[in-house]
Amino acid sequence: MSWNCCCIICGLMLLDPLRDQALDGLEGESIQRVMDYVLSRLSIAAPTRQKGFSPPDLASSMPSEPVHPVAAQSIRDLREQKLPEKSSEMAALVAYYLAEIAEGDERKDVINTADIVRYFKQAGFKLPQAPAQTLPKAAAAGYLDAVGSGMFKLNPAGYKLVVHGLPSTTKVTTKVAAPSRKKSKPPRK
Repeated sequence: MSWNCCCIICGLMLLDPLRDQALDGLEGESIQRVMDYVLSRLSIAAPTRQKGFSPPDLASSMPSEPVHPVAAQSIRDLREQKLPEKSSEMAALVAYYLAEIAEGDERKDVINTADIVRYFKQAGFKLPQAPAQTLPKAAAAGYLDAVGSGMFKLNPAGYKLVVHGLPSTTKVTTKVAAPSRKKSKPPRK
C-alpha cells in the first residue's frame, strides 16, 4: 500500500464522525495501539511529524467516559453480563477483564493457564477438563495471540468479541421433530 493511501486512511480516522465509529469504545492508549497495529499490518513506518504540523490529540478529543461503559466490577459480573458459552470465549473474557477492567496489582496484559483456572472459578464458569489447552484453543479461534512461554494476550478480534459480540444474540434453536406415527395397517386376511 502506498504512503498516500496510508495518509488517507489515517486522515479518515482523524475525522470526528468516522473516527468515533471506527474507534468506538476505545480510549487513549488503546487508540494508539490500534493505530500502531494498523500501520504494522500494512507494513508502513509510522509517519514523522513535519515542522509546524501538529496532529489533533486523539486522546483529548475522545469522550472521557467509555462509549460502552462496562458496569461489571468483578469477573463474575462480567461473565453474567456477557454470557460466554465456550471456554475459548471465556478465556477472551478473562484476558479482557485483566487488561481493561481489573484494578491495581490484578491488572495485566498477558495471561496464562493459572489465570484461566483462577478466574474461571471466580466467575463460576465450568472449568474445562484440560485447562492447559484452553488458551491455545482460544488462540486458534482467533481471540488471543501467543506471546511465548505459555503466555497469551488479547488481540483485536478477542476485544471485539467481548465488547461487541457477547452476549450472542444469534443462537440457533432447533426443534426436535415429534416421532412420526405410522398408521397401523389393517391385519391381513
